Amino acid sequence: MLKSLLGIAPKQEPDGSYSPSKLALKLATSDVTDYAPGAYDAYRGPRARILVVFTEQKNMTMKNGRMFSTGNHPVESLVPMLHLQRAGFEFEIATPTGEPVVLETWAMPTGDAAVMGMHAELKARLESPKSLGDVVEALPDGPGPYAGVFVPGGHGAMLGIPEDPNVGAVLRWAHAHGVFTIALCHGPGALLATTLDGRDFLYAGYEMAVFPDAVDEKTPLIGYLPGRMPWLLAAKLEGLGAKIVNTKADDTCHIDRDLITGASPAAANALGALAATTLLEKLPRGES
Repeated sequence: MLKSLLGIAPKQEPDGSYSPSKLALKLATSDVTDYAPGAYDAYRGPRARILVVFTEQKNMTMKNGRMFSTGNHPVESLVPMLHLQRAGFEFEIATPTGEPVVLETWAMPTGDAAVMGMHAELKARLESPKSLGDVVEALPDGPGPYAGVFVPGGHGAMLGIPEDPNVGAVLRWAHAHGVFTIALCHGPGALLATTLDGRDFLYAGYEMAVFPDAVDEKTPLIGYLPGRMPWLLAAKLEGLGAKIVNTKADDTCHIDRDLITGASPAAANALGALAATTLLEKLPRGES
């Protein structure tokens, strides 16, 4: 009762899961974003495709048994895609089994015309994505038409994706063929999939920006999460040899070789700009 009066009680959804409290939404979300369109010399070349790997799972079970209503964060998904589209890239959208993409609808910036326009443009493909298994079967022997693989954040990126062999296959393929990997906030959880089947962690020794465990440990206090995390992402990555460059959930972005990462929703605009400019600088030009 006291938590409800203070606005820090997570909101129970019809399926029994919990979305963030009123106070948490006020502190952590906004109706608009800081998206600033970049002035890009749009890419015209043979590698214009970005594979975007979304989650299809909604509920994360916390240590106390409560379910957090999650998915991919819409700002972390759509703002970088706005930059990449403006820079001349197109999207191939996939989930592990081809089930519809799940977004954290409670974080949708409904007052942001650019983001909502991108969501409307992609709506049909978000509802009917490709199966990642089908994508893996069709991967070329080489980079083919691909410029990058993008894994947006949201706690949902920690559901299923780190344990999916097809995610590991995509990332190893990208790494072998100079295809950039872009991940934001909790999206770097996908990198864990490279350790499946007893393989070495592909990104040992890499520097990367990741959502801080310290923040995930504190957010239950304001009702953002309905309990403590089932496991901590940054600690697991560090345990495998990753080097985390940020300590705050801020706009930190980082590039190490072909890996481009950002720390939090606050980094979505900067990550999109960094990814767009990096791909334009590094990719071959010329008509396909």
